[in-house]
Amino acid sequence: MGTLVRQELNPHSSLYKQIANAVNEGKLVPEDVIFALLSKRLEEGYYGGENGFILDGIPRTRIQAEILDQITDIDLVVNFKCTEEYMLKSSESEVLHIGSSKDVGTSWKKNVHVYSEQAKSVEDYYSKQKKLLNFQVSGAPADAWQGLLAALHLQHINALTSSQKLTA
Repeated sequence: MGTLVRQELNPHSSLYKQIANAVNEGKLVPEDVIFALLSKRLEEGYYGGENGFILDGIPRTRIQAEILDQITDIDLVVNFKCTEEYMLKSSESEVLHIGSSKDVGTSWKKNVHVYSEQAKSVEDYYSKQKKLLNFQVSGAPADAWQGLLAALHLQHINALTSSQKLTA
């Protein structure tokens, strides 16, 4: 979803002002804008001969999941799960690259709690439809990739050469 939003961050886009205002205020882009972009992209893909897609960053709430179900058919939802310790370790290393932060632990835990509450309702929604695959992430990205392929019962695919095919 971030890619679709960034593509619209040019002054010639009809959605530029709405997106730029949200970004400049540190807010999320309004849902109506997000779903308009998503609907447009899915329609373009359909008419372009695409027969599938991968979404990242949406849905974040049950309401978004219900809206998404009105827009398109969802076959499978892969829920990447990891421990709080793993996420904290990842976020701390990210902060080291960006700059220092005194309250990483406190603000991070608050954000994780809010996210977990929202995610739980989405997990329940797709679990009831038997579309949810929980996938535990605990190691390096290459290990996670191989584990995901195995969980999806896919043959080995070289991530470097296939990533464009999987996300295009």
